[in-house]
Amino acid sequence: MKYEITGKTKLTALLGSPVSHSISPQMHNEAFHELGLDYIYLAFDITPDTLETAVAGLKAAGICGFNLTMPLKVHILPLLDELTPAARLAGAVNTVMVRDGRLIGHTTDGTGYMRSVTDAGFDIIGKKMTLLGAGGAATAICVQAALDGVAAIDMFKRKNNSWDKTEAFCDSVASETGCQIRLLDINNTNLLAESISESTILTNATSVGMAPNTALSPICDQSLLHKELIVSDIIYNPRETLLLKQAKAQGCRYFNGLYMLLYQGAAAFTCWTGLEMPVDLIKKKYFSN
Repeated sequence: MKYEITGKTKLTALLGSPVSHSISPQMHNEAFHELGLDYIYLAFDITPDTLETAVAGLKAAGICGFNLTMPLKVHILPLLDELTPAARLAGAVNTVMVRDGRLIGHTTDGTGYMRSVTDAGFDIIGKKMTLLGAGGAATAICVQAALDGVAAIDMFKRKNNSWDKTEAFCDSVASETGCQIRLLDINNTNLLAESISESTILTNATSVGMAPNTALSPICDQSLLHKELIVSDIIYNPRETLLLKQAKAQGCRYFNGLYMLLYQGAAAFTCWTGLEMPVDLIKKKYFSN
């Protein structure tokens, strides 16, 4: 059956900058087509400065939902009418549902990440995580990992003007989940080395190493990556970042952000349509390494 856009086609979208590299349009449009749904998913390059205007226009045009990627996951918050409990706790949103003119913010990044850990064959429940970054993806991962039963999380970020806010976030998540969470200075190499040595998994939730800046890694000394460590990078472009190359050289098990993208997208798909994305089909077509 040939796919056709009609006068009744429902719009979904990805907002962020950059977005030209994203495979989200392919995966969502393929899923819509496979299930015979009259939806379309487009990508729009939107910056924090143009976000409010873009959202107002899309809402007026009748969009039924959209995703947000870097750098918009926190900037969207003032424009929303409601947050799910997980999004409220994370302080970040990557999926918006439009219901009766109201914008409802969800976070599917955390569930997508934790499902990708399991998909890669690893069990980190009851264990310790070293988490690099404190942006929208990092906070979502922190919240879901804590909710799912990861025992301890060391979150590393730069000590800048958002430090106090992030510290309050860590305290709040720890209080609500019972997970031991510490906020630490990413420039303190001694603390970073200590944390990694105690951790089962190291997760890079920063953009360091993402195309086109592929010569960068958040870990300067690859000897910190011990052989028992699982190294995870939420970046999927390139599929093997410098951090993952370092992990390979150290004999670590590792995986990239492709399946996090798949599973967070599947959760967003269900938010908008009420149906399950045909994950096996999408995985085979777009996510085979």
